[in-house]
Amino acid sequence: MKKILVTGSGGPAGVNFLKSLNLVKEKIKLYGTDINPYHLEFGKPWTEKMFLVPRAVSDQYIPSLNEIINQYKIDFIHPQPDIEVFNVSENREKLNAITYLPKKDTIRICQDKFSSAAIWRKKNFPSVRAIEIRDTHLESDLENAFNLLGEKLWIRAKKGAGGTGSTPVENVETGVNWIKYWRSRGKKWEFITQEYLPGRNIAFQSIFKNGELITSQARERIEYIYPYLAPSGVTGTPIVAKTIHDENINKMATQTVIAIDPDATGVFCVDLKEDKSGEICPTEINAGRFFTTSYFFSYAAKKFNIPLANMPYILVKLAFKESIPEGQKFNILPKDLYWIRHIDCSEHLIEGKD
Repeated sequence: MKKILVTGSGGPAGVNFLKSLNLVKEKIKLYGTDINPYHLEFGKPWTEKMFLVPRAVSDQYIPSLNEIINQYKIDFIHPQPDIEVFNVSENREKLNAITYLPKKDTIRICQDKFSSAAIWRKKNFPSVRAIEIRDTHLESDLENAFNLLGEKLWIRAKKGAGGTGSTPVENVETGVNWIKYWRSRGKKWEFITQEYLPGRNIAFQSIFKNGELITSQARERIEYIYPYLAPSGVTGTPIVAKTIHDENINKMATQTVIAIDPDATGVFCVDLKEDKSGEICPTEINAGRFFTTSYFFSYAAKKFNIPLANMPYILVKLAFKESIPEGQKFNILPKDLYWIRHIDCSEHLIEGKD
């Protein structure tokens, strides 16, 4: 029986990974970790045991994982939070369990939004333009950004998930004060500014093996959780999303991944946005981990008997070098499936009538 350790299992993304594996017929023993003792409770219904571990930046993080791996004879480890993806990736040779992660350099590039955007721009992708903002030149850098990128900008942290440090700005003063606010809070994030893209917000979840796309599905984010709590109205994860079939998006997202890593292997979750003319632009790739709402596709996989849509399970099978079900690589689920969810509310999969 496979024994799998999932890090960040006390968070929504980790829980959804666990729930996805609980849907399959194969019996798998699941174990989880989290850095918050209270959040361990969220993973307990889906695991054999949950473990409290140090933060990923700690020197004791990798030894603590190995202690769990050795004691419980863990076969495979999947990190879910970005910071843990990075540290597990960088130390994968030191771990006594297998992983199925992209290459180290691929994860480094994808976790740096400025670096990935620079690669796409160099390869003539219609990617969102970005400018680095230096603390020592806040006003001049922002003035330059407005001159080059337009009258409305998007400021965000260079690294981080869930819209970290992001807000739209329409003047230099707001941008300066936004960054100074985070500095006053002790945040040392590096900031970039990008042109503001007003169109559809698209998420493309996929798995690759040696540069070949194995499975994928695109969805549109329609409504965010508690949007009024963020100046941008974007809080990182949607409460309403729907599957879409769009060949331009499929092609763009796939080429976006291959542009960074021609031998791409593992999970690649691509964020794309439409500009004011309707052109699709990639904005970032979450490499090595799934979107928060991975359970949406896994649930639909069971409902419609489409095994390839349970991507966490497909990832596990690839890691163990097992054969995977046959099926198309794009649009694996029906279009216009709506996933509706909220905190303390149940999940609902609704078939649209468009």
